[in-house]
Amino acid sequence: MIKPLPKIVDLSEIEPNTRRGGDLRAMLTPATVGSTSGFMGVAIINPGDRIGEHYHPYSEEFVYVVCGQLEVDLDGEPHPLRPEQGLMIPINMRHRFRNVGNVEARIVFHLGPLAPRPALGHVDTEETQQAVTVAAEPAGREQVRS
Repeated sequence: MIKPLPKIVDLSEIEPNTRRGGDLRAMLTPATVGSTSGFMGVAIINPGDRIGEHYHPYSEEFVYVVCGQLEVDLDGEPHPLRPEQGLMIPINMRHRFRNVGNVEARIVFHLGPLAPRPALGHVDTEETQQAVTVAAEPAGREQVRS
């Protein structure tokens, strides 16, 4: 068996994905680094913006708030999220992130384990304006995320 090599990925190397609201960038994925157990990325959410409600049928999601004031709805119940707080979202729990502050918010997210196929890993339960605008654009493996 070939031992995988470590790989550093810069945020600027990853194309923004705005389909679900915010600026989502899956940085360490099967496509970018050959990961086999999950993937990690960063979400950048401007004041007043949100990441539309969704859930993950195969993965837990781990979130760490780097900066900004967020509110997360977990199965419809709102919870405040502040910098230096972490959150574990169980499999199948609906969630939506909203920037309720007046500065950019950033979160680091990790999902694992991987879904059997990328398209099965994320289920949208609402559409955002961004999703309607780019509905015809196909998602690649590195873009299936929270």
